[in-house]
Amino acid sequence: MSATAVIGLQWGDEAKGKIVDLLTEQHDVVVRYQGGNNAGHTVVFGGNTYKLSLLPVGVLRPEITSVIATGVVINPKHLLGEVDQLRARNVPLGENLLISDRAHVIFPWHMAEEAAFEAARKENAIGTTMRGIGTCYRDKAGRTHAIRMGDLKYPELLASRVAEVLEQKTPVLKALDPHAPALDARQITEEYLGYAERLRPHILDATAWLHAALKQGKRLLFEGAQGSLLDVDHGTYPFVTSSSSSGCGIHSGSGVPERQISKMIGVVKAYTTRVGGGPFPTELLDATGQHIRDVGREYGTVTGRPRRCGWFDAVAAGYGAQISGVDCISVMLLDVLSQLDEVKICTAYDIDGERTTVFPSHVRELAKAQPVYSTLPGWKRDISTLRRLSDFPKEARAYLDTLSEILGLPIWLVSIGPDREQTILS
Repeated sequence: MSATAVIGLQWGDEAKGKIVDLLTEQHDVVVRYQGGNNAGHTVVFGGNTYKLSLLPVGVLRPEITSVIATGVVINPKHLLGEVDQLRARNVPLGENLLISDRAHVIFPWHMAEEAAFEAARKENAIGTTMRGIGTCYRDKAGRTHAIRMGDLKYPELLASRVAEVLEQKTPVLKALDPHAPALDARQITEEYLGYAERLRPHILDATAWLHAALKQGKRLLFEGAQGSLLDVDHGTYPFVTSSSSSGCGIHSGSGVPERQISKMIGVVKAYTTRVGGGPFPTELLDATGQHIRDVGREYGTVTGRPRRCGWFDAVAAGYGAQISGVDCISVMLLDVLSQLDEVKICTAYDIDGERTTVFPSHVRELAKAQPVYSTLPGWKRDISTLRRLSDFPKEARAYLDTLSEILGLPIWLVSIGPDREQTILS
């Protein structure tokens, strides 16, 4: 077994990109296996900051092959925009970028549908990023309106499919939103054929390529997007993403069996954040929550939206660890908590007067959950310049030890800042 996976255990935004970047030099291939341009990574590399969405973190290293696998939904315009931005910063992209011909394509109608559906839900809106991710996955499951990256290589097929899909979707869009702009099949076809011409050298049977790489002894690194609690099957449905964002999605999203993975690394923040709607038991709607948001710069990489912030929820993160099957955890942004007098960890929920450590399967139950906290003293000391755990204040060590004990997992790594040097292996 020569593969590693990095999985977020919360509601996404756990700073997985930094871990993937650190591990990339120990691997030959980095694989993005689900999600779309609704997810983002901020990576500091070579003294420069890069914000990536569709492109795997491995693209920053020309010696690494980066694979956008089958489970990803791709907006070609956005993907090429990322490629052009990197090339403008002298990051070369050529044969080291591979795209699965089975990955599904996002079209303008997907974004129009998503906007209309969200507007219709009003106060019950899910909080989608409006990038057409969910509606593209819906068409993937429905099959009749789906178009894959491999289809872009056949102009006549693409023209026929776009015309057919628009003929059926236009009345629906007009019914949802009478003011929706008309979509022109010929214009869309020409636009996407232009994208296809540029992307053609990168499109191939990625599943076959990955299995061949494993036979050659290549070391694979799987890069998860979003987090386990946003998994479409196992997350806080319906306030989830539209893909399998836990460890469960690796096999279906890449075609590589999970038995090939020798190490599953779970990533958590030292606190909890969430974007969009849905219950959030430990959310802090006070000065402490705003402090965490400001110090942690908790604003979305893709959307810029302020993230909801709260104390570490060990019930939720523990559930994320269970369904993803992780071996160890990386604790990120511990330095953000350094200025607080005390820190809290949610160790259980009180639901209708009953205490439980089981994460609820229904959002109505989760919405009623009152957090039961364990309160620990803060450390009131800047730890961002420290380079050994033995130099940490005893209060910070106690906090980490408590997290490890509650989750029942060893801590593999602690991050105390965005730079690579601000990373400590335990």
